[in-house]
Amino acid sequence: MELAELLRRVTAALEELEIPYLVTGSMATIAYGEPRFTRNNDVVVRIDREDIEKLRSVLPEEEFYLSTEAALEALEQAGQFNVLHPRSGLKIDFMVAGSGEFDESRFGRSRRLQIGPASAAEFAAPEDVVIKKLEYYREGESEKHLRDIAGVIKVTGDELDRSYIEEWARRLDLEAVWRQVLDRLEQEP
Repeated sequence: MELAELLRRVTAALEELEIPYLVTGSMATIAYGEPRFTRNNDVVVRIDREDIEKLRSVLPEEEFYLSTEAALEALEQAGQFNVLHPRSGLKIDFMVAGSGEFDESRFGRSRRLQIGPASAAEFAAPEDVVIKKLEYYREGESEKHLRDIAGVIKVTGDELDRSYIEEWARRLDLEAVWRQVLDRLEQEP
């Protein structure tokens, strides 16, 4: 199974169960920015206890591994859990959506994008992808996050709502990281 096929299968399952979700992370930065290698998909979900068992029922145990215990713990802590496809070594990282204003905003701004010739999925808007990548960079200072942000900015160009990013950067105390990204872009040839 390829990564895009795994994403199609899982998002189709979420839609069948009417579980709100957003594709984010590397797959979203690839969709809005520049291609790069990744071995997982990040999906933010609004999920409850009953949804976890429903999800297990549409992702057959013979093909997928989903720890109910890990999912319930993630639900309690607004954390994350994984669905693994052992045969391919691929995984989906499910991040349980919080109840804050930013999560409300990004779910309201989702975009439906094609993920294959006959399927589409809900993706976080490029601005929201940038904001989350700013957070991830602040937490771990991984250069890949800065490269992802730069790729989204370069490819989306004037379509990117920078005032929205600046507002959330201010509200989430990400202004210094945002400035660092912009300074870096200005220095590139």
